[in-house]
Amino acid sequence: MATETASPIQSYLDHYGRIASGLPGGTLPWLGSLREAGIARFRKQGFPGARVEAWRYTSLRPLEKFAFAPAPAAAGTVAIDLLPTVMPAGQPSHRLVFVDGAYRSDLSSIGTLPAGAVVTSLGEALVSQAGLLEQYLGKVGVTDSNPFQALNTAFLSDGVVVHVPKGVAIAEPIEVVFVGSGSENPTMHHPRILIVVEANAEATVVEHHVGLGAGTYFSNLVTEIVAGEGARLHHYKAQRETPQAFHMATVTADLAKDSSYDNFVLTIGGRLSRNEIKPVLNGTGVECRLSGAYMVNGVQHCDTTTVIDHAHPQCTSREVYKGVIDGNAKAVFQGKIIVRPDAQKTDGYQLNRALLLSDTAEIDSKPELEIYADDVKCSHGATAGELDDDQLFYLRARGIDLESARNLLIAAFLADAIEEVRIETVRDSFQGIVSGWLKSQRS
Repeated sequence: MATETASPIQSYLDHYGRIASGLPGGTLPWLGSLREAGIARFRKQGFPGARVEAWRYTSLRPLEKFAFAPAPAAAGTVAIDLLPTVMPAGQPSHRLVFVDGAYRSDLSSIGTLPAGAVVTSLGEALVSQAGLLEQYLGKVGVTDSNPFQALNTAFLSDGVVVHVPKGVAIAEPIEVVFVGSGSENPTMHHPRILIVVEANAEATVVEHHVGLGAGTYFSNLVTEIVAGEGARLHHYKAQRETPQAFHMATVTADLAKDSSYDNFVLTIGGRLSRNEIKPVLNGTGVECRLSGAYMVNGVQHCDTTTVIDHAHPQCTSREVYKGVIDGNAKAVFQGKIIVRPDAQKTDGYQLNRALLLSDTAEIDSKPELEIYADDVKCSHGATAGELDDDQLFYLRARGIDLESARNLLIAAFLADAIEEVRIETVRDSFQGIVSGWLKSQRS
């Protein structure tokens, strides 16, 4: 049975005090300092309330009710045939599997990598790649306004490290599977992902977040990305946590001159989820594409918050997010494009569209442009509506039953967003997830 607490902040502080000395990498002074700085920021910040503008539409009260404890050291049993993949059977692949935040080498398989490339767990990297971690970990987008980032840093123990050297391309997608096994008592895990793609290098990273069982758990993910000059990174995510799960994810990215970064998040799971994505376009000629699709029902709450910082001239950004909301579910989209004074010739585009399938479904959309330069081309838009009765009538007049007609229109609505995924195998897989969700809602 889930337990509740009246003092959630103190609960996390107490847990940190009990386990800090036993966290991995305890002999690395810089890592200890990093964790201590993280817990200090969390102690100072606490959880934001409705008066904090960035959290105006997302209440953390459901999360604060539970006393989460670190997941037990012995990870749950997960059968290999239950784990998702975007790779066709028999093709080379790289897969890292984590159960309740802990790396499972028995479920993981890393194929042959190009010379110099690193794909490993954070726990292993603390031994074999400590210099790389000291150089990059905790250096991208650290802020005093994100308590979940601070909390993740404090409890940092495992996760993923990807390092692609200059001029190297990893052809196969790197798949990372995070499994929440759930248990009788609420558990938490704080995985960390560090991706460093050096100049003119390329990689594809695909995250799968899935849940098993009926337990309540809290997954708090932080991803740091460093893309060198001319680098190309494709970054995709499917979030299918259990209906009792809480999923918080923060992505920060430092994008150098002429680099390209595209990010897509597919959200269908979780009781409360938030994806916060904040890239800085830190050189001329950067291309940044953020997109996603979300499908929520029941009492789910889904929040997508993005901030694209155009810090240099002649960069482009594109955002396309589409959502389907049913039942008493609620979705939030907050998208901000910042154009700095010297970022002339900026081209920014942002679109959020929502489809409301019930009278009690809700969308709060807040697109923003914060422009300090005068030679720019920026636009944004947000719409919300219902299924078109004329289109439904057209399909039904041709012998298609109501349920199938609705699903066809919903799938077509989401198709534009799914098309933003540039890797065909990933795109096909995500389309399959959408189809499965549609069938499950009307079964």
